[in-house]
Amino acid sequence: MHVFDLIATIIFISGLFIFINTFFLKLPSSLGLMILTIVLSLILGLASNLFPSLNIISEIQEFDFNQVLNQFVISFILFAGGLTMDINKLGKQKAVVIIISIAGAMISTMVIGTILYFILNGLSIEINYMYSLIFGAVISSTDPISATNTTKRFALPKILLVKVEGESLFNGAFSVVLAFVLYHLEIIAESEEITFFAISEILVLELVGGVAIGLALGFLGHYLLRFISNDDVHIEVLITIALVLVGSFISGYFSIYSKTVSLVMGLLIGNLGREKDGEGSVGYYVYKFWFLIEQTMAVMLFVLMGMEMLAIEWKLEYFMAGFFAVNVVLLGRWLGVFIPVKILSASFEFDKNTIPVMTWSAFRGGLPIVLILALESFPGKDLLITMTYVVVVCSMLFQGFTLPMLMRERFPEIKKDAAETV
Repeated sequence: MHVFDLIATIIFISGLFIFINTFFLKLPSSLGLMILTIVLSLILGLASNLFPSLNIISEIQEFDFNQVLNQFVISFILFAGGLTMDINKLGKQKAVVIIISIAGAMISTMVIGTILYFILNGLSIEINYMYSLIFGAVISSTDPISATNTTKRFALPKILLVKVEGESLFNGAFSVVLAFVLYHLEIIAESEEITFFAISEILVLELVGGVAIGLALGFLGHYLLRFISNDDVHIEVLITIALVLVGSFISGYFSIYSKTVSLVMGLLIGNLGREKDGEGSVGYYVYKFWFLIEQTMAVMLFVLMGMEMLAIEWKLEYFMAGFFAVNVVLLGRWLGVFIPVKILSASFEFDKNTIPVMTWSAFRGGLPIVLILALESFPGKDLLITMTYVVVVCSMLFQGFTLPMLMRERFPEIKKDAAETV
């Protein structure tokens, strides 16, 4: 099986899953896809045992998706998220959302990484502290698609809805940056002593360099799109695709591991090209195209996650570590929201249900799985993949099915039938 055959298979299964969930399960997409992903893993695992000649697991293990995920999928997801994010909708909440996103991701990373480091090593499951922090950053990344699709089903106060949707995007993007910064530091630490200069160089490359390249390409893209009629949808779409690919190439050339370039470029083009009274330099169909790309890749990541679980070494202690991680991740998320909200509440307005809603609606989707798989092989990678899988599954199923109860309790005015559709 060639790589394109595998990709075609993933696309076919993704389409099949959407059909089954839409017409039969009729569950919210995140929940339905997660359940179908688990069923897929069980079916493929059973088939590989009953029919060893098919070599299903070995076929999956042969493919290294590292570069594809790192240079293609993550960049496209972040660009699409940035493009479709209307900053104007945040209004006066811009500063609050960005501060909570950055501070929350950092607090969550430290809490999760540190606690799991001591718990796992106490259970004789060896893990490097830096890789434990990397896991904390990766798993702190929330799924903006799941969060938005879920919260829109409830009649939340506007001030709370804006915070939830905005924070989910910026939190996910910053967690990606943080994960790759920590990973880059660990790579250097394995070969030489970490110095203040080395740390400064990485931060400049990752943050300043990524933002600079993103701004440059974003302004270039906006400039080019101004001269193209919105009726020429294919040209506008091709330009945006080309910019993402060029951004990935340039960031790779300068050893910028973060995907800040794609996010900044998407935010700039999307917001400069959007006007209040109608189409701007970016046509409506361009936004629809990238929204479709974002939704499609989200589905494909669920399928890839189910297939990847067959390719790693299954150990009971890894799954046990994963269930410990579920509780630690929730604690980290709660502290990551609680601390900045309490500090900012002296200067900004918050709905009284901000902390519980932002904590419980923070679903972990396919992005954490992609981030882990995108990293080069290292000792303990199977442990982190397993823990990430367990946390994502539990997040989607447990939080997904219990969120309506939280909403009914916190917002009694919500209609019962509306809450039950989540």
